[in-house]
Amino acid sequence: QVQLVESGGGLVQAGGSLTLSCAASGTVFTINTMGWYRQAPGKQRELVARITLGGRIDYVESVKGRFTISGDFAKKMVALQMNSLQPDDPAVYYCNVWTAFKEYWGQGTQVTVSS
Repeated sequence: QVQLVESGGGLVQAGGSLTLSCAASGTVFTINTMGWYRQAPGKQRELVARITLGGRIDYVESVKGRFTISGDFAKKMVALQMNSLQPDDPAVYYCNVWTAFKEYWGQGTQVTVSS
């Protein structure tokens, strides 16, 4: 059984910063991609950022220049540094991991931005 444990969500003022972390535990085959998605109330879940084993990094346009994803594939950990948080950023953020066989999701961590 694979578990993704997230941490780092919370309340921050607009313009502030938060760092989300995610660690995979259990029997995990080689991870190919690690990333973060978010889902705000009434909206579809969207990709925020992802990093591949080959080093490719993708960001949704709205977070480019503000968020930075980093991953340690050997340690099965991924982090998301979020700077200059804006009123559009609040959501439940989910860690996501792909192996060659399966996709896994974390339980989600809430990010709230106060104006």
